[in-house]
Amino acid sequence: MVPNKLSEIDPRSGFCKSDSIFYSKRKTLSLPEKDCLDVTTFISSQPHRGSTAFIDATTGQELTYKQLWTAVDSVAAGLSELGVRKGQVVLFLSPNSIFLPIVYLSVMSLGAIITTTNPLNTPREIATQIADCSPSLVFTTLQLVPKLAPYNSSLPIILMDDQNDYEGRILTTFWDMIKKPPRTLVTNQDVVFQDDIATLLYSSGTTGQSKGVMSSHRNVIAMTQSLVERMKLDERERIVVCTVPMFHTYGLSIATCYPALGSTIIVLSKFDLQEMLWAVQRYKATDLPLVPPILVAMVNGANEIKSEYDLSSLKSVLCGGAPLSKDMIEGFLEKYPTVQFRQGYALTESNGGGASTETMEECRRYGTAGLLTGSLEAKIVDPETGKALPVNTTGELWLRGPYIMKGYFGNVEATSSTLDSEGWLRTGDLCYIDDDGFIFVVDRLKELIKYKGYQVPPAELEALLLSHPDISDAAVIPFPDKEVGQFPMAYIVRKPGSSLYESAVMNFIAKQVAPYKRIRKVAFIDAIPKNPSGKILRKDLIKLATSKL
Repeated sequence: MVPNKLSEIDPRSGFCKSDSIFYSKRKTLSLPEKDCLDVTTFISSQPHRGSTAFIDATTGQELTYKQLWTAVDSVAAGLSELGVRKGQVVLFLSPNSIFLPIVYLSVMSLGAIITTTNPLNTPREIATQIADCSPSLVFTTLQLVPKLAPYNSSLPIILMDDQNDYEGRILTTFWDMIKKPPRTLVTNQDVVFQDDIATLLYSSGTTGQSKGVMSSHRNVIAMTQSLVERMKLDERERIVVCTVPMFHTYGLSIATCYPALGSTIIVLSKFDLQEMLWAVQRYKATDLPLVPPILVAMVNGANEIKSEYDLSSLKSVLCGGAPLSKDMIEGFLEKYPTVQFRQGYALTESNGGGASTETMEECRRYGTAGLLTGSLEAKIVDPETGKALPVNTTGELWLRGPYIMKGYFGNVEATSSTLDSEGWLRTGDLCYIDDDGFIFVVDRLKELIKYKGYQVPPAELEALLLSHPDISDAAVIPFPDKEVGQFPMAYIVRKPGSSLYESAVMNFIAKQVAPYKRIRKVAFIDAIPKNPSGKILRKDLIKLATSKL
């Protein structure tokens, strides 16, 4: 909280009437003041007693903390020799791996920028991102190289595989880089400041078009420090199973922030429920970060799961992605009574800053996303008038603090529509904050579909649908589903004389997008409802689609 305003801030809600700002009730973060500091140095300097950093859940291969930091130095030196400099972008295209954090941390230590992409993305989707951010080189696997070939024949490649017969545009392998003796001083290393860009993760933001989120070293340091301060409230050994993709901000925080705690991270190359449960049992995991569909599966299959797997080591589950219902929370607590349950709310643009529940009492505020993260400020703003609103009034949630991104890469218009001149991030979520400072997400202003925690922008699918010769108009909406949260449903207006059918529409899209973006339900309609300015009235279509449920 701001010291000179303490007397004006309601200690119960955190709301200040004089400026209409909600101040976090959590402990204020203790952040480094030194301007010249990169996130890799910050993480590696954190004191801890951990010895094993990462374990491959499938092979059992381990990476100690000593090996981790030696490898980071070696890869950073290798990248420097290849000409990678501060401000250049390096792309990472690979499934989850225990070696992924080495690449992330080495790139950021040079002041270069790490960008990631989903291995499930199509060559077209990957090419769009590459064209936007112009990476200097890419770390990828032999299996994924073909996804680069159709559009990016000249992008230099560093293979994550241990291959000795590379040629052409393959510069070297990750394995050759880490075999080199590490050097403390990297050739021609630039000075890195906290305000320099560290990561460039792609998000659909509030408008539905994928954009590069520029996050600074300061942003990632704040995310790390927030995690450290929360987790150190109970001094215990943490063995974490990473079930979420590390190309996403959720997985990135596990890959790069948990090492600051000295945690052991068990890495799944891809999500599989049985493999996750087996990893908990085998490695006596204590912490499990999840998304709602995995939690649903654990609750629905609890009896069978508990009869087949020993989950007695599990102490904490964190669920992010969407607020859970009372039935789901109580169902989990009933089935797994010894496990502490927590929820979190954040955006790629807020780098882990948002809200969370930290105790069982807070979790039982059903429907809440939790209390504001430490050092974060919030406003609830009327979307029509721009007026800041008081307690228990619904409006758009705005956030400000050390976690908030610098802006969207190369997109001044999108940045100015999302970040205002005072640093407020417009989240695109309709929320209210109650008398006790708890945030409740009511609806989305942004038109995103959440499929298993993945963001699916309707505008992208609609643009592809309109390229079909038999479609004159189209709209895509979220259709509710208990297993995946939501999936894309399309309303289609056929061109006169067309006999286009449902499966043809779904197949047309499936060939062009990642599996999580596929359209899974189609309805044909005479006209797409729109307002006078031509904007699709999605709420009308959602009401139509769900009226028979």
